[in-house]
Amino acid sequence: MKYIVIVFLIFTSSIMLGQQKDQKAVRKTDSTVPLEKSKSEKSTDRKNKDTASVTIKDYKIISFERDTTYLDTTLTIQKEYKYNYLRQDDFELMSFSNIGQAYNSLGVDLDRNTLYPNLGAMAKDRKYLEKEQIVYYNVPTPMTELFFKTTLEQGQLLDANLAFNTSPRLNFSIGYIGHRSLGKYDHNQIQSGNFTTTTNYRSTNARYAVRAHIAAQNILSQENGGLSDKERQFESGDPDFKNRPRVNVYLDNADNKILGKRYYLDHTYKLVRKQSDSSRVEKTSLSIGHAFDYETKYYQFVQSPNDTLFGNAILTDVDDKAYLKTFYNEVNAQFYNSTLGRLTGSVNMYNYDYYFNSLFINQEGTVVPNQLKGTEIALGGKYSKRIGGFDFDGSLNYSLSGSLTGNLLNASASYALNKDNKFKLSLHTSSRMPNFNYLLYQSEYLNYNWDNTGTFDKERISSLKGEFTSNTWGNLMVKYSNLDNYSYFAPISDNAMGDGQDNAYIKPLQESNGISYLKVKYAKEFKVGMFALNNTVMYQNVTQENQVLNLPQIVTRNTLYFSSDVFKKAMFLQTGITLKYFTSYKMNAYNPVLAEFYVQNKQELGGYPLLDFFINARVKQTRIYLKAEHFNASFSGYDYYSAPNYPYRDFVIRFGLVWNFFS
Repeated sequence: MKYIVIVFLIFTSSIMLGQQKDQKAVRKTDSTVPLEKSKSEKSTDRKNKDTASVTIKDYKIISFERDTTYLDTTLTIQKEYKYNYLRQDDFELMSFSNIGQAYNSLGVDLDRNTLYPNLGAMAKDRKYLEKEQIVYYNVPTPMTELFFKTTLEQGQLLDANLAFNTSPRLNFSIGYIGHRSLGKYDHNQIQSGNFTTTTNYRSTNARYAVRAHIAAQNILSQENGGLSDKERQFESGDPDFKNRPRVNVYLDNADNKILGKRYYLDHTYKLVRKQSDSSRVEKTSLSIGHAFDYETKYYQFVQSPNDTLFGNAILTDVDDKAYLKTFYNEVNAQFYNSTLGRLTGSVNMYNYDYYFNSLFINQEGTVVPNQLKGTEIALGGKYSKRIGGFDFDGSLNYSLSGSLTGNLLNASASYALNKDNKFKLSLHTSSRMPNFNYLLYQSEYLNYNWDNTGTFDKERISSLKGEFTSNTWGNLMVKYSNLDNYSYFAPISDNAMGDGQDNAYIKPLQESNGISYLKVKYAKEFKVGMFALNNTVMYQNVTQENQVLNLPQIVTRNTLYFSSDVFKKAMFLQTGITLKYFTSYKMNAYNPVLAEFYVQNKQELGGYPLLDFFINARVKQTRIYLKAEHFNASFSGYDYYSAPNYPYRDFVIRFGLVWNFFS
């Protein structure tokens, strides 16, 4: 807490000093202007003039990598694909029956985004916003976005965000994502909350810049363990069980939860800043910076009483809780020259404390430790430069001390043939330990206690990706990856249930043999008048000695839709049908104790179509969405599973809107 107070004082003092300089500059300027109008009249005139010149492109959104885009209020087919719980295209994901419950993988991106391991519980972690997902704003007038969508029974999904500038250089934003969905099956309620607040500031002379955010998040899930009599009560299509609460499930007393809080600060100061005399464009600069990140997070599984589904337990009531506290500091320096490019060097220190409030001693007397604690120190570097028609980008992080990490390298080169065609080649290589729950875990269930810190090696990933984007020919991506020491969860023996429900015997393992993974993805839209056919097809091939990375060979999504202005162009309408299909494969199974997917090689699932019908409309800055999801559920067969014993959702009609308004 003392670190947070110190950072807060430094941050507020810097802003106050900057604001005082701004006020002095304003007073000096005002003293030279003849007093022709009162202050209120001049303020009104200035506000009217500024508002009249504002366009949608003035409402800027700034990413973690400082890429700037502007607010987009159009209605496109890509917006339809992203209008979901995750607010991202879920082409490579397969949702469970309830909204936000879990997502199985139809495709994977194995590249590492960060140098350090995560807490784990990755099946529930997709809605947990990492620092790289937080965006910042710069807006001429206050901007609000409201996202609303219905869920399944007694709930809704609401994402509200407000951004405003108190001056042209100081912005604040506050947002909250609230979600609750009871679900159709028994003991299946999902609810989550994501609170974020951000600020960013740039001084008058553009030498000092700071950005910060606070995030508080929680994801709570009831766990029912899947269907216990799926053949008779689900696959048969028996009308008596169309009312899904009547379907028997394994559990009615288990819950899990992820809760986390994060404080982030990043500020820079330009020691040298030279501009062109004519255009005022920055030609040379030298800056120093500091980034700070403190986060606490835990995963909890609660069940009362315990269940033999997961084996024998120590206590009657189960309350497993894994904690992770991290403290990250980075000091960097950046040199920029319009001729030489942009070069950044950094050194960072990462303190971690992963622990349990218990000590486990097995029957042989072996003590399983309850804590992993240490410090990692790493060097980093980045370089970017445009040479002719080529854009070069590269970043490298290399560990100097510590046992968790090794290296992380990303490099890319792109070339634009013209405004419609572009090539890009990317290289990735990384080495680090798997997530903390692979290395150490403790539970009331005897089968869920392990210490792999002395036996697991660092996972090594190398990949090469080529991309061709064209407005004429479509978008093609080809990626080839090699994996060593791939970590996964798997059953270590068969149980008596014989239906792929091996929950009692899940253990983390590492594959000693190398794995090769090829992924080819192509997207192209064809238009004829007001009609369009949008297509995305993905081919995957995994070469492996043991079946530890299971993925469908083909995934396709095809949308036939109609677009037109209606009601004398007062509304823009878009309506159509989307087909999603993937070939059958041995889908990963889900384990509620760990909130992780694990490898199973007993059942092949998939090979069924998913059909959605949608009607979307845009009225000014409001987009309205209406969708009949999986409308073919009742006549295409009851074999649509998202994981063994976990079906996909039945036919349901959902609606919602996204509304942007400005003050």
